[in-house]
Amino acid sequence: MLGYGFMGEAHANAFARLPMFVDDAPAVERDVLIGRDEAALAEAADRLGFARTATDWREVVDEVDAFYNLGPNDVHPEPTITALEAGTPVLCEKPLAPTLSAAERMATAAADAGVPTGVGFNYRYVPAIQYAKELIEAGELGEIRQFRGRYLQDWLVDPDAPASWRTDAERAGSGALGDLGAHTVDLARFLVGEIERVSGQTTTFVDERPAADGTGTEPVTVDDAYGAQVRFDNGAAGTLEASRVAPGRKNDHTIEVEGTEGAVRFSLERLNELEVLGSENRGFETVLVTETDDPFLDHWWPPGHVLGWEHTFVHENDAFLSAVADGTSYSPGFADGLAVQRVLDAIQASDERGEWVAVGQ
Repeated sequence: MLGYGFMGEAHANAFARLPMFVDDAPAVERDVLIGRDEAALAEAADRLGFARTATDWREVVDEVDAFYNLGPNDVHPEPTITALEAGTPVLCEKPLAPTLSAAERMATAAADAGVPTGVGFNYRYVPAIQYAKELIEAGELGEIRQFRGRYLQDWLVDPDAPASWRTDAERAGSGALGDLGAHTVDLARFLVGEIERVSGQTTTFVDERPAADGTGTEPVTVDDAYGAQVRFDNGAAGTLEASRVAPGRKNDHTIEVEGTEGAVRFSLERLNELEVLGSENRGFETVLVTETDDPFLDHWWPPGHVLGWEHTFVHENDAFLSAVADGTSYSPGFADGLAVQRVLDAIQASDERGEWVAVGQ
């Protein structure tokens, strides 16, 4: 596993939970943790349960059964491609790469390798999202007409919040668009279908922030917020939005899908619930998605004993590592990551051109 910060902790926690709660989960050995700072790396390996450490990913990516790339976006392409060329399955955090061209190289390497690949779109593994997918596929909503996706956070509201790799275009590729919008685009594709064309804009409100090391300032070269109108291949219309400067919004990822016969609404801040339009069309009913026959819930607690954000990583890792163990395919894979990247790229192009842009052109 490359990286031991926020995402490293989430995945390491999932590795530890798997044998406790999933009877048929593959056995996992946390072998090698990769990083640059030897002292911090040793502490993290001990805390996260890894047997050894390495400061050069080149030395270990061909020695393991699966490689997790959880580094900053600019670190996604080369270690991942090298691992795939060695025949090692890879799970890479989102977005797949900082640029479309890099994502294309990664997807090509994955196709050539023929091994399982995964992208960290863990929100597909929220039980309520899976339940919404079941309702849509069963035709309960009728013909899908509209999709709305909004992802709002507030951690950059303060102009004195320090710069980081996430505010640097060379390392991140984009700001709220890739960091948050990638999740929304993936759920739009998962629930509704492929996006055909977009009309988008990106905005940077704070052009300069204090440097992370406390010396001077650094320019902000990514967006703080984006918005887009989209048209799906199936004719449905949609709107997408994300911001990292929305006061009071901690992690508000809201999804709405409307059809000719019904609608559903979901908020990540209430992730055990799905709002479903009642049969008499008199407003939404809140469904608590915690029954044992709901998606993934057979592994967990009695009904009403809610799950949290960290459980999505348990579900994700069970599916991915099972695919590795069995030699089967996994979704969302690198082809999905590339499809999302094409939409993100089209939104950026639309902002630059001031016009609708077809995805992939």
